[in-house]
Amino acid sequence: MTRKTREFSSARDMKSYGETDHAGTFRALKIGPERDTAEIRADFDRLMHDGFVIITGLLSREECAAIKADGLPLLRQTGRNSFEGVQTQRVYNVLSKTRVIDSLAEHPRVLGLLDRVFLPNYLLSQSQMINIQPGEAAQALHFDDAFYRIPRPRPPLGVATVWAIDDFTAENGATVIVPQSHTWGADKLPNRNEAVPAIMPAGSVVVFLGTTWHGGGENRSDTGRFAVTHQYCEVYMRQQENYLLELSKSTAREMSPQMRSLVGYSIHPPFMGMVDGRHPLKTLED
Repeated sequence: MTRKTREFSSARDMKSYGETDHAGTFRALKIGPERDTAEIRADFDRLMHDGFVIITGLLSREECAAIKADGLPLLRQTGRNSFEGVQTQRVYNVLSKTRVIDSLAEHPRVLGLLDRVFLPNYLLSQSQMINIQPGEAAQALHFDDAFYRIPRPRPPLGVATVWAIDDFTAENGATVIVPQSHTWGADKLPNRNEAVPAIMPAGSVVVFLGTTWHGGGENRSDTGRFAVTHQYCEVYMRQQENYLLELSKSTAREMSPQMRSLVGYSIHPPFMGMVDGRHPLKTLED
């Protein structure tokens, strides 16, 4: 059967052309009802008002234990500077090493929020496992999408999640956040005493906008504080991690359709993300 084509021959047609999913085989993923609930709508209101929201009870203790058991052997070295944390262990390129945190990246409670912040087909920007060890100093306050050189105040171009795999306490390095700082212009900087700790039990997640000032907390306890972070960005912004170079095709094939879309096997209409004029998923068939 010959595929029917649509004409886009005038300037008037260009808006429609730019917003149309032109893929024949690999259409954009559909959003299910689990990403449009009363809880998500309430979470979104709080996120946009305060710049962050804490959601508890998303992972069981058993799920946290499994993530930690899989992740701890990967934690081999500490940070290269005070921002990364000289007593903080990080796993980069984590998606090439384990599938155990994929379900966090594509959790419907999180994606339901992102559906309301970003355009469709938004991207995963980076993923890490982070273990703040005893004696680590407080991280400098910062906002995550500062590398997009667009003046504040502005809408967020990124969103971050930090998943508590251990309990987050005021003593063990819980992430600290400056409420409503996402609304500030470039002329205002935070003071440490304005920041509040994201205290939450293991299995919770704190979601904050890329324009919200925050930082890792000081670990004054005698145990580590293990977390997973997934950060996301608008579909038309550059990702922090180059997943298409990091992840082999065999690894991409192991991922769920949603995860493949998030790392970049997707299209922003009309053709951003193409490979040789084709949908990037076609490369996995080669």
